[in-house]
Amino acid sequence: MVKAVIVEDEFVAAQSLKRLINSVDENIQVVAVLQSVEESIEWFSLNSHPELVFMDIHLADGSSFSIFEKIKIESPIIFTTAYDEYSLKAFEVNSIDYLLKPISKQNLERSLNKLKSLSHNQPDNEKLISNLLETINMGKESYKSHFLIPHKDKLIPLSTDQIAFIYSEYKMAKLVTFKQQTYTLDMSLDEIYRQLNPDVFFRANRQYILSHTSIDDITIWFGGKLSVNLILPVAEKIIVSRARVAEFKNWFTNKGT
Repeated sequence: MVKAVIVEDEFVAAQSLKRLINSVDENIQVVAVLQSVEESIEWFSLNSHPELVFMDIHLADGSSFSIFEKIKIESPIIFTTAYDEYSLKAFEVNSIDYLLKPISKQNLERSLNKLKSLSHNQPDNEKLISNLLETINMGKESYKSHFLIPHKDKLIPLSTDQIAFIYSEYKMAKLVTFKQQTYTLDMSLDEIYRQLNPDVFFRANRQYILSHTSIDDITIWFGGKLSVNLILPVAEKIIVSRARVAEFKNWFTNKGT
């Protein structure tokens, strides 16, 4: 029986992953679900390490990378992440596997098969994490600072600092500034979001990307969801799904860290 640990601060996501693991491989036994950096450090200090760890990057009390600053974990690690495309490449370059949320059965099977093929090699997590963070930090300056907006026979420069939110309308992106000016860009929200600094912007749902400074307050919505209220008028409610509430809270409270 292969023992595994899940490090995930959202109960629903942890239970979903646990069921998914069991459906893919009944020989994997989840022996613990840890919800924070502090709890993880304590658990790994007091218990023998499992054969496998599934670890969310963003936890309620900070980044899971900080766990490795306090304790050495020798188990193979599969990160669960909602990181942008550039950072995913950093994972691939540094030979650390990851699962992009929402996690699919097919991708979980891929990760487990990869782990089996590499099982004869003992991971050097300290070196891998160090290289990973260095690669990700190198990419932070690659995010766009300006967009060039076509308008008649001109290109209008628009600083990302001016953008309050972006929404999708008829497969076109509408960029709304803090001065309530609206610009149209012939790009999908996916394309735009990959070019924005994730410390500053958050993809709230399929229709909206929000700037951190555009948020006025947040209403607790039914079903465990959140309704985000902006300092500017918006045509519809901006709802963050229950599955992404923890990620949103972490982004909002840890901007720039």
